[in-house]
Amino acid sequence: MAATGNGPLAGVRVVELAGIGPGPFAAMVLADLGADVVRVDRPGGAGLNIDPAYDLTNRNKRSVLIDLKAEGGPDQVLDLVERADVLIEGYRPGVAERLGVGPQECLARNPQLVYGRMTGWGQEGPLAQRAGHDIAYIAITGTLGMIGKAGEPPAVPANLVGDYAGGSLYLVIGVLAALQHARTEGGAGQIVDAAIVDGAAHLATMIHGMMAAGGWQDRRGSNLLDGGCPFYGNYETADGEYMAVGALEQQFYNEFIELLGIKDEVPARKDFARWGELRGAVAARFRTKTRDAWTAVFEGSDACVAPVLSLGEAPSHPHLAARGTFVEHSGLTQPAPAPRFSATPGAVVRPPAQPGADTAEVALDWDIPGLAGTAKEDDR
Repeated sequence: MAATGNGPLAGVRVVELAGIGPGPFAAMVLADLGADVVRVDRPGGAGLNIDPAYDLTNRNKRSVLIDLKAEGGPDQVLDLVERADVLIEGYRPGVAERLGVGPQECLARNPQLVYGRMTGWGQEGPLAQRAGHDIAYIAITGTLGMIGKAGEPPAVPANLVGDYAGGSLYLVIGVLAALQHARTEGGAGQIVDAAIVDGAAHLATMIHGMMAAGGWQDRRGSNLLDGGCPFYGNYETADGEYMAVGALEQQFYNEFIELLGIKDEVPARKDFARWGELRGAVAARFRTKTRDAWTAVFEGSDACVAPVLSLGEAPSHPHLAARGTFVEHSGLTQPAPAPRFSATPGAVVRPPAQPGADTAEVALDWDIPGLAGTAKEDDR
């Protein structure tokens, strides 16, 4: 099977140099959109202790096994590059160059190539050569400092804000924009430098604007959207679960306090000096019923209230089930490809790629006979 389906990127060929975190996720997004993604795995794995059969970021891809440090290894990658539209790598700056598969070598073989680079700190700057992880990248951008309660340490948002939102998705945007440029008349390939620090900072553009206008205080838990507002936050229920409240607009707020049953007991929402009193009343009322009971109360309303579900519960939510937001493939329940397309829908059609398992198939499809010998060695 040469491609993942008839997604909007069907026919686009991507080479992914195996790594961990945001690079593989970005390549998965491209694969979900129909691109033919070939992951170049290294002998011994990429360093993430997870059974490849469960690594969903490698779904819809194929894998070949190439040792870039062995004689002939870089040439095999360059053979793939010559036939590809995009390459993605997530090494520290300079590593790809030392391995012989840097932008200079790759663009010499394929001037139309989009060379996507995924790092935390970026390709240059005082920290470019430093080790790091998601939490440090979002820390220096101010993004981490926004999240959590006032007077408490910042809340850690898993690695969603940095690795995936500020990293993977910005790399995908950059790759697609550069691919469009490369395919225009007179266009050429180029390097896309996707740094998590850049993306994480960019995500907070609206907040910077609000702060400049005096509508946002530069401290967490003190603003409309960061938990400082009593009608935008999470409240514990009688069974120790939580309900999420986002009743920002007046008409939604009116419906919220009506259904909550505190309409005649609380101060006006614009009486900022009594927000503590309002928060206390909302919290006390939510603790009188279970999460399921409150879900039923707000069902069908415009009060902007929803139950806070766990990862395991989410696939069964009626709305997500009706939309097919989660799918099951090869025995694994997983988020479906997003976004959706009316004419060229994406789909999960291949399970997570097993290292080296597709070498012979890729050698045939991409017309690189030299890879076939590697497959035979891997099978021994």
